[in-house]
Amino acid sequence: MKQGRLAGKVAIVTGAAPQGPGIGNGSAVAILFAREGAQVVLVNRSEQHARALQRTIEDEGGDCIVCLADVTRASEAERLVETTIQRYGKLNILHNNVGGAVGSGSRMVELTEDAWDRCMAVNLKSMMLCCKYSIPRMLEAGGGSIINVSSGTGVMGFRDPKTSLVAYSTAKAGVTGFTRALAADHAADGIRVNCIIIGMVESPLVVAVQGEEVLEKRRRAIPLQTAGTGWDVGWAAVYLASDESRWVTGIELPIDGGQLRILERPR
Repeated sequence: MKQGRLAGKVAIVTGAAPQGPGIGNGSAVAILFAREGAQVVLVNRSEQHARALQRTIEDEGGDCIVCLADVTRASEAERLVETTIQRYGKLNILHNNVGGAVGSGSRMVELTEDAWDRCMAVNLKSMMLCCKYSIPRMLEAGGGSIINVSSGTGVMGFRDPKTSLVAYSTAKAGVTGFTRALAADHAADGIRVNCIIIGMVESPLVVAVQGEEVLEKRRRAIPLQTAGTGWDVGWAAVYLASDESRWVTGIELPIDGGQLRILERPR
């Protein structure tokens, strides 16, 4: 493989494989990291999906391994990082992609404590645990890049007549605060921490759940009038992981077709 923008770097991508056919945000990141020369650790709970992604990367000449882990558990997050060190000897990049609206669809008055806790664990605690065990290894490597994935729902209040996004939105808003605080704590250590805010990307899961009519409405709601894909997210992650962004830390980078920055007036 040719020398790329991430040559010589070792990266962990959590939630790497999509839950169905197609390219999701995590898989696009993992594929592009490998194409740009990184050695990649693919973290998933589903071995079937992770192995399929591994074959895709290896068929292109990339170097990757699969680590099955539930990163909402401290012991498994620690094992993930140690597995990375045992295989590749160092860690330079952590891409925190695990997340989802797990158990968060209930309105506030019906929302259970268990559902709330699960949503916080998947979207926020997972990042904390991965960072906790990754940062010491990044310090050994002389620095690194941490990329946290958030959502437009953590920045704006979205009204949905069918479901509630209160728990999910709260968790994703927490990701941005976590990013800023962690960036401040470790800037002097050469560890950069940034956040990608993802808009209405048409991931395999979204396409499977929503019909074409809904997808078309989503596209029309985007100022650029085009659907985003996992590749758009992936290229943003490559930039933040690479030395090209060596002077960038503590930011929230919207990948959303302009949705958070442009408001169209009613006609």
